[in-house]
Amino acid sequence: MSKSDMLSTIRKALNGDPDRASRPADLNALPALGRVLPTIEQADLVSRFEQELDRVGASAHRVMTRSGVRELLGRILEGDRASGVVLSRNPLLDRLDLGSILKDLSIPAWSWPATPNLAGGQKGDPAAPGSPTYRDRCFSAAAGITGVEFVLAESGSLVLTSAAEGAQLSSLAPPIHVAFYLRSQVVGALEDVLEGLASFGAGSPELDGRSIVMITGTSRTADIEQILIRGVHGPRELHAILVEESCLTAAD
Repeated sequence: MSKSDMLSTIRKALNGDPDRASRPADLNALPALGRVLPTIEQADLVSRFEQELDRVGASAHRVMTRSGVRELLGRILEGDRASGVVLSRNPLLDRLDLGSILKDLSIPAWSWPATPNLAGGQKGDPAAPGSPTYRDRCFSAAAGITGVEFVLAESGSLVLTSAAEGAQLSSLAPPIHVAFYLRSQVVGALEDVLEGLASFGAGSPELDGRSIVMITGTSRTADIEQILIRGVHGPRELHAILVEESCLTAAD
């Protein structure tokens, strides 16, 4: 095709208006953008999240009591207790009194920022020379336990921020990630997450530069011969645990 034929074809595509391509689009003439996916009813948010979570190779759980939390953690960490766990600083973990629960299970635990062992075992100042730091613990622990900022139902994703969790390594480095969440943290669409993050901590200079991690299923790759392998770049297991209000209002 000659240059003149090519230009003629372009002009026809522009309906005879050669200047159309160089003019900015009239944004007022564009249709309003709506949600990409259908809206999820409020009553269906948790079940939809659990369904999507299963599709991406993770596990969903619900607990009604603190004894239920104890039993569930015991099953998840069966065989991996000696290596201990690392805890983020999310307030929900304190409300669940996880330090006491892990002590009952004889599971060593370390919190962010690095503190002495919460559940027995090695004592001492973690910041002292030769003592493992919290970062080191994240890479040697059997599991990392966190809360969440939001739970995204439409994709089965967890949204974590450093503002709530502290170091994000607790959710990324250990081979098992356990995340607790409340019903009030479940949202339907990505737009809801973005809106919530935009307003979260507005006007608080100490929250500037916080990191946000969106986790959808376990770590996985198929780079080598298109064979799916889990746990190469992060956790091989992901457990999302819905904490009902009864876990927070009564001890058992």
